Amino acid sequence: MNLSMSELERDIIREILNIGLARAADSFAVIAQERVMLEVPNLDLLPSSSIIERVREYQASYVAIQSDIRGDFNGSTFMFFSGQHVQRLSKVCLRMQVTDALKLNELQESLLLEISNIITGALVTQLANILKANIYGAPPQAPTGDLGAALHALMPDQEALQPLIFSVITQFSDKDNSVELPLMLFFDRATFVKILDIIRTYEFLGKTQASR
Repeated sequence: MNLSMSELERDIIREILNIGLARAADSFAVIAQERVMLEVPNLDLLPSSSIIERVREYQASYVAIQSDIRGDFNGSTFMFFSGQHVQRLSKVCLRMQVTDALKLNELQESLLLEISNIITGALVTQLANILKANIYGAPPQAPTGDLGAALHALMPDQEALQPLIFSVITQFSDKDNSVELPLMLFFDRATFVKILDIIRTYEFLGKTQASR
């Protein structure tokens, strides 16, 4: 099975994510009570060591929120909030004036969990609908241990067998402030194979099913 993606396949996956992110933005706007924008996602395919290194770099200076994806697909999402993110989101969503820090109170942690739940839920629902897969998102959590270790369940034993990584940069904007935060969507190799097989077997986005 060829695990490389063509530009067309990248465009198809990117469009699926765009639709999910647009719905996530609409849902989050209700919470923020302001205009909300999410940027077009970038897609990366990286070896295991690079994945763990990138996640640990984020964890060193961000608050991480994790949601697992289960069912026909196996994966996880991580959203990374910096101290500035926490400060600005607290102002936008909670109307709280707080310092730029990574230490969260209970209300702030609940906010970040809810944001992750909304965005991950929108993405998972869109993937399920378009790819016709039975998948669901587990309740988000704020992990305190090593995120690299948490990803080992998705990692192959051989370095050459990469999982699929969606690197998505989202931007939340209100009238005065803009907040950007990384969102990373991970799938294991088996799920990657399933997604590519589905894309290569069917036509998407309003087109008819390809003949088998």
